[in-house]
Amino acid sequence: MQDIAAHVMDIAQNSVRAGATRIEIEYRESRKEDSLTVVVRDNGRGMTAETLARVTDPFFTSRTTRKVGLGIPLLKQNAERTGGSFAIESREGEGTTVRAVFRLSDWDTPPAGDLGGTVALLAAANPGIDVVYRHETGRGAYVFDTREIREALGDVPINNPEIAAALEEMARENIRDLS
Repeated sequence: MQDIAAHVMDIAQNSVRAGATRIEIEYRESRKEDSLTVVVRDNGRGMTAETLARVTDPFFTSRTTRKVGLGIPLLKQNAERTGGSFAIESREGEGTTVRAVFRLSDWDTPPAGDLGGTVALLAAANPGIDVVYRHETGRGAYVFDTREIREALGDVPINNPEIAAALEEMARENIRDLS
C-alpha cells in the first residue's frame, strides 16, 4: 500500500465485510507531536479472540478467495517502520478499532494520498452505511458525515452520480485546505 488512503480503504472494506452499519475514520496530523494517527472504528460483528490474535499474520485471512491477508500486516509494518505503533481491538458483536500511529517526520511515513476521494467513494459505494470521517491538522478540522449529508439531500440518494462527484470534490477541497 503506497499511501494512507489505500490503507484506510482496505480497513474500511474489512468493516463493510463485517456487516458494519457505521464506520468512523480519523486522520490526525500533529507536527508538534511529530505524529500522524489513523483510526478506523466500526460496529461490525467483531472478531473472536483467536482471530484477533492472528490478524497481523500475513499468512492468515478469514476470506476464502485467497490464502493471505496483507492489509492489516502491511499497515502495522508501515507504522512501526516509522517509529510509530499499531493496535487493534475487537469484540464479537460490538466491532473493531484499528489504530496506526506514524512518526510524521520519518521518511518512511506514507503520503496521505486521495483521502477525500477515498471517503467519498466509500460513502457512495455503501449508501446504507453511516460514514464519518474526521480530518485534523494544525490548520483546523473537517468532518464528513453521511448522516448530515443524507439529511440535507432529502430524497436524493447519496450514490446519485452527480451527488457522489460533488461530495468527492467537496471532501478533496476541505482536506486540501487543511494541508
